[in-house]
Amino acid sequence: MAISTQSFSVNGITYHPAAKPIVIVCMDGSADEYYNAALAKDRIPNLKKMITNGYRGLVRGALPSFTNVNNSSIVTGVTPGVHGICGNFFYDEKKDQEVMMNSAEYLRAETILAAASNAGRKLAVVTAKEKLRDILSHKMTGIAFSAEKANQAKKETHGIDNVEEIVGHKTPAIYSPDASLFVLRAGVALIEKGLADFLYLSLTDYMQHTFIPESEDALLFYENMDKEFGKLLQLGAIVGATPDHGMNAKVDAQGKPNVLFIEDMLEEKFEAGFRVICPITDPYVKHHGALGSYVVVHVNDKSIINDVKEWLLLQPGITEVHDKASAVRMLEQPADRIGDLVVLSARDVVLGRRPQYHDLSALDGTLRSHGGRYEEMISMIISHPLNHKYLMKASGDPRNFQIFDFTINGTNQ
Repeated sequence: MAISTQSFSVNGITYHPAAKPIVIVCMDGSADEYYNAALAKDRIPNLKKMITNGYRGLVRGALPSFTNVNNSSIVTGVTPGVHGICGNFFYDEKKDQEVMMNSAEYLRAETILAAASNAGRKLAVVTAKEKLRDILSHKMTGIAFSAEKANQAKKETHGIDNVEEIVGHKTPAIYSPDASLFVLRAGVALIEKGLADFLYLSLTDYMQHTFIPESEDALLFYENMDKEFGKLLQLGAIVGATPDHGMNAKVDAQGKPNVLFIEDMLEEKFEAGFRVICPITDPYVKHHGALGSYVVVHVNDKSIINDVKEWLLLQPGITEVHDKASAVRMLEQPADRIGDLVVLSARDVVLGRRPQYHDLSALDGTLRSHGGRYEEMISMIISHPLNHKYLMKASGDPRNFQIFDFTINGTNQ
């Protein structure tokens, strides 16, 4: 069956897709160190082929460098200030509730996926984590399911039945390498069976939270992922891959979690009147214990905001503090969904609320996490060479959420 090449426009960009399967992979948590370690050991020949014959370059992700934020930016092609998703978790002042931001009701921009489906492409969204499915499939016609709940997918709600039979694998445990591998295998199967020709595959970062890049567990994981990339290439797909964020160890010299509990620190200095929100908070506590390198502070007494800001900037382990105006301008945040202050930490430090809000015993291994500046710079890998126009764009300030634009328009020679 012919593949539609109808152009479509969304959020100010017009896309001109080729008559080939197009696959975008969100390589959750894939800091450059993971690619480099696997390349050095010659464990990822297909990704190496993509890099050699296509393109690899540094790009800047969206802040905070969390999953929901960056997946939303990737599928819309715009910043959090435009699409409105500013964390996995936030304080809804209108409702006076702390809530998960995993519903499409919070999304303020149209998605590339919905626009592509309206233009006649056969769409499939496969995500490791169920929490992303609603946002990613917003207004989209096609297939959308998670590896986490693959065995619950139904034609009427997910656009597909019998996922396990189609993929040839059982629904995986979310805390396993198989959660990401299932997503890639599903992508291969959907193209092979003619069920999709425009795919967004979003992986999970359990392995990167748990294992350092040089470990055999990590190397084997990347080796197994690479095999699926090879199959996508054999199917003639144009493939673009970029992470939502990087990953760093957040421990001290003794290997113990390096945590600043911001709400306790503020109350000790200024007394009561603070609400600290950790936007990394999500259902997957074994990944990070709800500890990341970016938190939002709501201050009851607005007259002391500047004093609080100046004091926080002097604390060891804190690298940036932004008031609301600065966060909107420099961090590209939606003004109505952030607090009075935004705090970012050093490469080896995470920020928390109070100890009782963070169950460190649930961590599966050491504490590795993300959220701040030090997980913002990542790679974009594209299977085909970029044309001159996009090579020039790549020399500027490319963003991970331009991956659809670079992969679709940048490979048109």
